[in-house]
Amino acid sequence: MWLPRPDTAPAMPADGATLIDAARVKTLLGGRTVLDGVDLQLSAGEIVTLIGPNGAGKTTLVRVVLGLLKPDSGKVWRRAGLSLGYMPQRLQLSENMPLTVDRFLRLNRAADADTFAAVVAEVAIAHLLRSPMQQLSGGEHQRVLLARALMRRPQLLVLDEPVQGVDVIGQAELYALIARIRAHYGCGVLMVSHDLHLVMANTDRVLCLNRHVCCEGHPESVQRHPAYLELFGMPVRDGLALYRHHHDHRHGVHGDVVESGDERHG
Repeated sequence: MWLPRPDTAPAMPADGATLIDAARVKTLLGGRTVLDGVDLQLSAGEIVTLIGPNGAGKTTLVRVVLGLLKPDSGKVWRRAGLSLGYMPQRLQLSENMPLTVDRFLRLNRAADADTFAAVVAEVAIAHLLRSPMQQLSGGEHQRVLLARALMRRPQLLVLDEPVQGVDVIGQAELYALIARIRAHYGCGVLMVSHDLHLVMANTDRVLCLNRHVCCEGHPESVQRHPAYLELFGMPVRDGLALYRHHHDHRHGVHGDVVESGDERHG
């Protein structure tokens, strides 16, 4: 799926490597505040992971920064001519519509023969090209979706929960593959997850969202933080980092920020 370039944007940041710069974004849906004063910056060659619970606004933020949804306030700048690749969580295909992996990937006519072959090799799915999409395992399905997102060699790769439906070993392999793709293509990667505890060790920056930005930083810095070590004491293992956010406020049962001692039982 390829996303449209917006018609207008704020002034360009001074850093020429910046791909996306969103500032003080506020978005209401159905009269409810979904995003409240959110900042997000992402540069070429950088992996940023959005984490947070269901309903935290992760998908809404992605739609805003990509120009699919206009914020109620705030500004979003995108590099002019930015090429985008998007990988959804899953793609549901009808059992009545037989479609091989090869045919599915060629529905996107943007890739020439050389690019097609290079991406197939990069994602290691050559042995799957004749397989029906409906018969793929969870990990195979996600690799095919990743290949589809790479066919135009995007400057920004957006991955919505890329390890959805994949076992733990497959998750580690996909995370490592994404890191290699970033290194190979030099693209920025914006990755979305609902899991507050399991984050790629290769992520450059983690942004914890619950309608506003609760906290952000490098996973390596987070795991060295005294409060984190006191609570969890969990170093990076097997290429994965365990991560929980730490900040100076609390959330009520509906995600609202509440002062200490002011939270009500629901």
